[in-house]
Amino acid sequence: MESLFDMINVRDLLSAQDLSDPTSPLSAPDLHLLIQRLESQSLQIRSQVQSYLVSHREDFARLFSLCNDAVSQTREISDDVAAIIRLLSDRPIDAEVLEVVSEMKVKKEELKVKKELLGLVGTVVTLNKRLESVKEALRSGRFEFAAQGLKELKVALRIDDKDDREPLVYGLLRKEWSQCFEEIQEVLVKYMEKAVRFDGELNQVEVKYQLEVENVNRIQFQTVLEAMDVVSILEYGLAKVADLMIKYVITPFVSHGQPLSLLEELHPESAVLKIVASPDIKSEYLDGEFLYSGILLFIKFIYRSICLQKSSWMQCFGRLTWPRISELIISNFLSKVVPTDASKLPDFQKIIIRTSEFEAALKELMYISSDNDNRLSNFAENVEVHFAFKKKTEILAKTRNLLLECDFSIPQEYTRDGSIWKNDETSVQSSSHVVNLLFLSERCLVSKAAKELMGLIHQTLQDVCLSSTRVALEFYQTARDAILLYEVVVPVKLERQLNGINQVAVLLHNDCLYLSQEILGFAFEYRTDFPSSIKEHAVFVDLAPRFQLLAEEILQRQVHLVIYNLKEAIDGADGFQNTHQMQQFESAKFSIEQVVFILEKIHIIWEPLLLPSTYRKSMCTVLESVFSRIARDILLLDDIAAEETLQLQRLVHLMLENLSSLLESLPPGGQTLQEFPAQSPEDLIPSLRKIRKLSELLDMPLKSITSSWENKELLSCGFTVTEVEDFIKAIFTDSPLRKACLWRIQNASF
Repeated sequence: MESLFDMINVRDLLSAQDLSDPTSPLSAPDLHLLIQRLESQSLQIRSQVQSYLVSHREDFARLFSLCNDAVSQTREISDDVAAIIRLLSDRPIDAEVLEVVSEMKVKKEELKVKKELLGLVGTVVTLNKRLESVKEALRSGRFEFAAQGLKELKVALRIDDKDDREPLVYGLLRKEWSQCFEEIQEVLVKYMEKAVRFDGELNQVEVKYQLEVENVNRIQFQTVLEAMDVVSILEYGLAKVADLMIKYVITPFVSHGQPLSLLEELHPESAVLKIVASPDIKSEYLDGEFLYSGILLFIKFIYRSICLQKSSWMQCFGRLTWPRISELIISNFLSKVVPTDASKLPDFQKIIIRTSEFEAALKELMYISSDNDNRLSNFAENVEVHFAFKKKTEILAKTRNLLLECDFSIPQEYTRDGSIWKNDETSVQSSSHVVNLLFLSERCLVSKAAKELMGLIHQTLQDVCLSSTRVALEFYQTARDAILLYEVVVPVKLERQLNGINQVAVLLHNDCLYLSQEILGFAFEYRTDFPSSIKEHAVFVDLAPRFQLLAEEILQRQVHLVIYNLKEAIDGADGFQNTHQMQQFESAKFSIEQVVFILEKIHIIWEPLLLPSTYRKSMCTVLESVFSRIARDILLLDDIAAEETLQLQRLVHLMLENLSSLLESLPPGGQTLQEFPAQSPEDLIPSLRKIRKLSELLDMPLKSITSSWENKELLSCGFTVTEVEDFIKAIFTDSPLRKACLWRIQNASF
């Protein structure tokens, strides 16, 4: 059929000329022709279809018959289904079936629960009987059976794995089990106490192998231990025995307040370990042979008599006792025999060998682990570290005591009344308190603490040069720490003295200066001899500036305190006003005397102790502040009477006269001190020249003052044009001469 329809093609039914232009419409004749040709084509197709149906008639008949049978069967099925539906709607059998099935399910569940309950009851009965048998075995002394029963019941009752959904009876059974466990634990521990006892009168430990307690005869000690092991309370049972051994055997033997020996006696039914005095043995254990052999005898006694040569029991006892025994050996023997002198370190090798042999013997007895429990050997082999630590502790303790006990007192010979004075070079050199400053070519007095501290540090650094790398590094750190202790301890200890003007503060300044100089010298003195591995790390130069700054800080604090006291004394003069009045003059004179007293006091304190250069610098700073302040106060006076000028001049002369000896002490007196060659006091103290010139100006004529300014004399003394003008206005009354002089001063060309 598809081929017939494929034969119809409209283009084929038209003439070729009609298709020349696809967009042009067809004419009426063309359409009539097309209709005719289509009808002819349709008749041909109809004829062919009819021929096809006639030729396949039988096939179409069979197809129609098959379809008819299928329709009939469908109708029958539909009738059957309708009948079933009518039957079900008349009689509801499905509900009955559902009810029966549900009932069967309920009965089945009930049966299952009853079976489980029956099984649970059987289990509970069995467990209860087992508990009763355990109790009976415990009462009759059959500890092995009781212990094994408790172990099995622990698993059955899931003692370590409780569940909130389990039956209540399990909780009751667990309670019964716990009571049995506590009871067997109490009984076994009681037997253990009877088996191992310490007799204080005979000073011995006795172990009995046959035990009798509460009418239960002939219980073997081994049975008690095995029962403890089964119920996992062996460590608990041996704990008290371990404490007993440590307290009454090991501690007296190791600490050896008096020499002791251990003697072992073995009998068929018991074993005895006696502790006896040994007066023939020296109180020191020397290389440890006696100590280690005694402890090994004790361990072997435990191995044979208490642990009965069973390795697991021995390991348990070792875990309970070895940490404490090893600490006792370290603290009472090994740490005490650590050498305090580096030359004796090789002699310690004997102790290292003895210690290693001792630990090897303990490992053979299974007393300690064979893997990594070498705490005694590790300690002994690290003897260099312990030696260094012990030495460090000793040095730092000695340093601390030295600094705390030193009173930083000044030797009597360094006071005004003493035999030694700064200028007495022979006496200075003979004093044990005087030290050379390495980089200043000068000498100064230091405290006993600083001198001895530096001696201690030098000795430590010498040990660094002779020691191994580890010890040298520890000694190097010790030397640094000892130096820093001075910085930490002394300023705090002397805080009260540092807040006042006294010789202790000056001595502390010298100490810091001395320490800084010595620290700078360490690198030149010791670095080349240091072990090569620490040469790059051993540094002291960072400490020197700290003490240099501390010395300068202490000195500046002293200078500021002096200047403050001098300022208060000068303030009492009330600006030197009205000194022509007796009361004001006396007040100003008292202030000058106070200034002189303070300056003499610091002269007495500073000169014997400070370096000459430091003394001059500090004293010049103080005098400069005094002279400049007094000159400024006088120059600030706006009206000075004639009599007042004389009184002011008198006060200045009084001050300079009283300070003459002090001023004479400032220029360098020795040939080695060339820091200020050919310098006068006026060169060191600029305001001294000014105050002296001011004293002259007080009774100088106006023209002379003007001439002094014009020839730059006043300018060289530190006067300014304003000060000269104000001074002239204050002394001389207004006049043509004063105006002319002031004009000359103002117009002077310099």
